[in-house]
Formats: sequence, C-alpha cells, structure tokens
Amino acid sequence: MSRSSSLRFYAITRLLMAPVMIWLITTLVFLLLRATPGDPIDALLGPKAPPAAKEELRAELGLDQPLFLQYLTYILSVLRLDLGESIVSKGEKITEIIGQYFPATVELAIFSLLIAFVVGTSVGALAASRPDTKWDAAGRFFGIITYSIPLFWFGMILQLIFSVGLGWFPLGTRFPTTLAAPDGPTGLYTIDSLLSGNLNQFFTSLYYLALPCLSLGILISGVFERIVRVNLKQTLQADYVEAARARGISEKRILWNHAFRNTLIPVVTILGLTLAALLGGAILTEVTFSWPGLAKRLYSAISQRDYPTVQGIMIFFAAIVAMASLAIDLINALIDPRIRY
Repeated sequence: MSRSSSLRFYAITRLLMAPVMIWLITTLVFLLLRATPGDPIDALLGPKAPPAAKEELRAELGLDQPLFLQYLTYILSVLRLDLGESIVSKGEKITEIIGQYFPATVELAIFSLLIAFVVGTSVGALAASRPDTKWDAAGRFFGIITYSIPLFWFGMILQLIFSVGLGWFPLGTRFPTTLAAPDGPTGLYTIDSLLSGNLNQFFTSLYYLALPCLSLGILISGVFERIVRVNLKQTLQADYVEAARARGISEKRILWNHAFRNTLIPVVTILGLTLAALLGGAILTEVTFSWPGLAKRLYSAISQRDYPTVQGIMIFFAAIVAMASLAIDLINALIDPRIRY
C-alpha cells in the first residue's frame, strides 16, 4: 500500500471512530444519570409536591416512557443536532447554555495551559540539562508533587493565602460587578477588551484570571515537566548530540538549538490533548473558584438532576475531545509515516 493510500485509510478509519466514541459516551451518560439515586421531578417540585402534579410533569418531560423509548427519542434528537432544553430553566436551549458559558471555560483553559507549558518545560529542561544533581532531583520532586496534589485542595489553599490572607486577588467570579464587562464577538474578556481598545478591562480580566489559572496551570505543568525531562535526557545522549559536542559546539547551543527542538515533538501532542481535556471541563477549578464556566454549569445541572443539560454538555465535551484527538493523530501520521493502520 502506498504512503498516500495508507494515510487516506488511516484518516478514514479515525474519522469513523470519532462518532462511535461520542455515541458510546452519550449512551453511558444517559444510562448513568438514570441509574444514580434521585428523581429530577423531586428536584423540580420538591418531595412533598402532590403526586398528581408529579405525574403530570413526568409525562410532560417524557420521563414516564420506557427507558428504551426515552433513549431512542434522545438519540434521534441528537442526530438532528437538537440537544434539547433545560428542564430546570424551561425554554432555555442547551445550545444557548453552551454559547453563554463556554467562553469562560475556553479563557481559563488557554491561560492555564500557557502557564503549564512555560513552567513545565522550563523545569523539565533545567532538570534534564543537569542530570544526577540537586536540580534533577528537584525536577522529579516537582513532577511528583504537582501530579499528586488534589486540585480543589490546592485551589482553596491559594485562595486562603492570596485572597483571604493577603487580599492580593479577588474571590470568585470572572469580572467585578461594579464595572461593565467586555462585550464582543468572542465572549473571551481578554480578547474582546483588546478588540475594543479598553486596556483597563483587559488588565482587570487578567487580574481575575490570575489565581484560577495559576492553580490549574501549576498542577498541570507536572505533565510537561516529566515528558520534557525524560525525552530531553534521552536526546542529549543521542549520537548527533555527541557529534555536535565533538565539533566544539557549546552545551547551551546543543541544548536549545538541537536537543530541545526534538524534545518538543511529544510535548506538542500532549499540549493538544491537555487543551482538549481542559476545555472538556476543569470542573474542580471552576467550582472551587466560582468561575462561571461551562464545567461549573455542568456541576449545577448534575446537582439539580437536569438530564438534558447534563447530556448536552457531555456530548459537547466528548465532541471536543474526539475532534482534538483526531486532529493530533492525523498530524502525527503526516509527520511520522510509521503511524498507520
């Protein structure tokens, strides 16, 4: 099989796998919601509501139908790209909820990923360039600690120190209520404030982003630290690096101009998947910092037993992860001909 045919077959296979994965996640979420304790009708009307009112609302929402018919109705709606409406806030479409809350999650994810990438690659490169020293040990310790610390606990500690204790950063929310929030086409406060030329709104947005992004970014940076440290150590022992040393090239140039560039290949893969995972819901960070993103909205919907909202947001998150995974696989297949089915 030629390279172009092999790549085409690989791309078609991965494209066919993506909707299957989304369907499996959709089915799993549908079944788990109905298997867990709690009744959405009780959440809406209260446990002491008259039985007749409960049955009427249950029939109105279609929850009185057999499970298979509920599932079939929902899958057919999804195939028509109709995610339905919230049963808690009637008349509010799931697509409107996603459009309203998702920009906050995107902004949090992008800045957190930027912090994670800079911190993780810097610590990993420093540790790998000084093997078997205290810097190497400190890098390994940093990777273990950031991977092990619970995200919600770390976020609360940062809030207690820098918000409650020192008063350096605000507690919760995305923008002060006393000021007009940036209004623009993207929904990202930092971008919209720059587009409108309002630097005061821009720096205020960064100020409110700082603590949640630091909390999430520092803990995620351990992933990049380990990948950079391990791969850079191996690269620094490669033959072409030894040849560069033999030609009298300085260690600094070897590290940054030769070894570090090759080390970034697996980092780019992790970068894309990590961004997809963050967009798919940094729920602990958003809940801990009261960040008004889509993951926090998902948490509220789960607490309220809002079946359509939970299912719609989970499908949206699953589609993001599936598309990001597909894109990364295809890019890797283009770069490395050995990646084929």
